[in-house]
Amino acid sequence: MSNSFAIAAVSAVLQHFLQNALGDLSTFFGGAVMLSSKAPDLVQFEIGAGATAQNQVNLFLHQVTFNPGWRNVGLPSLGTDGRTPIKNPPLALDLHYLLTAYGSENWQAEALLGHALLMMHQYPVVARSDIGTALGALPVNPFNTALKNAGLADQIELIKMTPSTLGREEMAWLWTALKADYRPTFPFQVSVVLIQPEVPLGLPLPVLSRSITANVSVPAQLLQIAPPDQQISAAAGDTVKVTGEFLKGAAGVTITYARLGISVAAPATSVTATSLAFVVPAETAAKPFPAGIYSIAVDFTDSTGATIQTTAPLPIAIAPVIQLVPPPHVVTSATETLITLIFSPRAQSNQGVSLSIGSQTAEAAPFATATDTLQFQFVPPLPAGKQLARLVVDGAPSQVMVKWPTTPGGTPTFDQSYWVTI
Repeated sequence: MSNSFAIAAVSAVLQHFLQNALGDLSTFFGGAVMLSSKAPDLVQFEIGAGATAQNQVNLFLHQVTFNPGWRNVGLPSLGTDGRTPIKNPPLALDLHYLLTAYGSENWQAEALLGHALLMMHQYPVVARSDIGTALGALPVNPFNTALKNAGLADQIELIKMTPSTLGREEMAWLWTALKADYRPTFPFQVSVVLIQPEVPLGLPLPVLSRSITANVSVPAQLLQIAPPDQQISAAAGDTVKVTGEFLKGAAGVTITYARLGISVAAPATSVTATSLAFVVPAETAAKPFPAGIYSIAVDFTDSTGATIQTTAPLPIAIAPVIQLVPPPHVVTSATETLITLIFSPRAQSNQGVSLSIGSQTAEAAPFATATDTLQFQFVPPLPAGKQLARLVVDGAPSQVMVKWPTTPGGTPTFDQSYWVTI
């Protein structure tokens, strides 16, 4: 891998090869052709104008980007102490250059650009030996010595040159930002430069013995989650049935809310090859378990209690429960209705909570801490009478009980115990 001098080394190597390609043109141009790697505004200031103008080719690095192919080859990781690096992935970069030709007479800039482009077309891949030759030809000084030791010739990837596509508008914006007059320019890209961070790595202790156990099993999968009483959500204390395949031997389920970083385990009961059940756990003071859309996965363990298999997850809605004793506090005026509602479990400060009364819905007043009491403002005011109340927390609705008819042809009705009097 290369070190942090690799970017500068690439520019030095390219300038060396351009010098070789253009060094024998002094007869045609009436003098030596200069090569540089500076910002175009500095070049324009140095070469002057009129009788003092000179023939020059300038190589300018205008942008550095991550190489998409190498970006995620190795992700950084630390030891258990959180500080010791145990992996050292490379910094993979693409270099974007502008090759600009300056001529003192008619057509000379075009001729210089043509010779430079032909060299790049014939040798788009820089050989490792050529990198060593180019850097070895640099004058001796501390900076050039650092370039020679950059390790550019030793990195895994070879240095490759490819044309870049810049439209007229992009080129105009670029030269405007450079604050220099436009000259014949060829944009191209060099990839890939792999810079290895120079940090010490942690070395793990050698393995003294290995204990390998092979467990032959058919992957279990979940097919359906069924809350009780044909509900679309399950509340704390409800027994939920899960159907699937190859579930025999399941030890429990893991209920996870990834966004809030909450994970709760529940033991599996009534386990068969195609189904199992579990009870939705209740919230405790020490462990929050708010309403919302969770995912559940079934876990299988060995004789030591270690998890040996976990199914793919399925979503489940954990319902909030409206507390009707004491009843919600309702205040109605000519312009609004304010309802103060108590519910369980507590809503977290980063959850969305809304209350629907009949056909009207109101968002909860802002709250900064976990709470089980919120106020809802309905505008216009709610009509008087008993109306169905439904609380929704992060997309999970409270349960609505239905009285199903006992005779054929009967009409189902909502259970009045979940209604609020306005």
